[in-house]
Amino acid sequence: MSSILKIDSISKYYGNKSNLTKAIDNISLEVKKGEFIAIMGASGSGKTTLLNSIATIDKVTSGHIFLENKDITKLKGNELNKFRREELGFIFQDFNLLDTLTAYENIALSLQIQNIKAKEIYKRIEDISSKLGILEILNKYPYQMSGGQKQRVASARAVITNPKLILADEPTGALDSGSAKKLLEIFQLLNDELKSTILMVTHDAFTASFASRVVFIKDGKIFNEFIKGNDTRKEFFEKIIDVVSLLGGDASDVI
Repeated sequence: MSSILKIDSISKYYGNKSNLTKAIDNISLEVKKGEFIAIMGASGSGKTTLLNSIATIDKVTSGHIFLENKDITKLKGNELNKFRREELGFIFQDFNLLDTLTAYENIALSLQIQNIKAKEIYKRIEDISSKLGILEILNKYPYQMSGGQKQRVASARAVITNPKLILADEPTGALDSGSAKKLLEIFQLLNDELKSTILMVTHDAFTASFASRVVFIKDGKIFNEFIKGNDTRKEFFEKIIDVVSLLGGDASDVI
């Protein structure tokens, strides 16, 4: 697989010289096209700052981030807005659906901004909604949906524009165990069938076990990482727990 994302020696500092905090400390990471990667770490480890830096929400202090050879750390203004709108898909813990719009309208909004014709929008939404099992709720408003249904709508919205990279921040955090498992199976479907490249931040070992690679962050640095390969999800889960145990006092925050 070819590389789609390259993180080259990035650092992110907060504060000033007298009170400096290193949220990210010289991290380098390469993501292949079609990978499903989980980023794990305790609170304050830097995992969310890393995701926000890739999302261009946070500006790195030093280093560069390349998406398909484009240095996104240099993007500004309209070019930056266009990049976020067209090349990234976002899935958040709290769904971020617009309450005054139906599921269909929430999913369609990003396509309408791109001036896609209504007939093409309908076709795309019908296709992805069929895959995600949300055809029957397309006319419902967020207040009429369960948490799991909202997250599936949010997932459809994230992939409808065919983004190069999907960024998920604690996507199962607001879901019960059953809904979380269904959502993670959908992530695997998006990864397997649509070849979506997914980068997911999570503190939960069960959630991470659905990924194909797990990267552990500690004190702003990469602590360890490994690939699922031919392991079953249970075997992979046990390996994740083994690494979590090496984090010592952080373990209770990571699991």
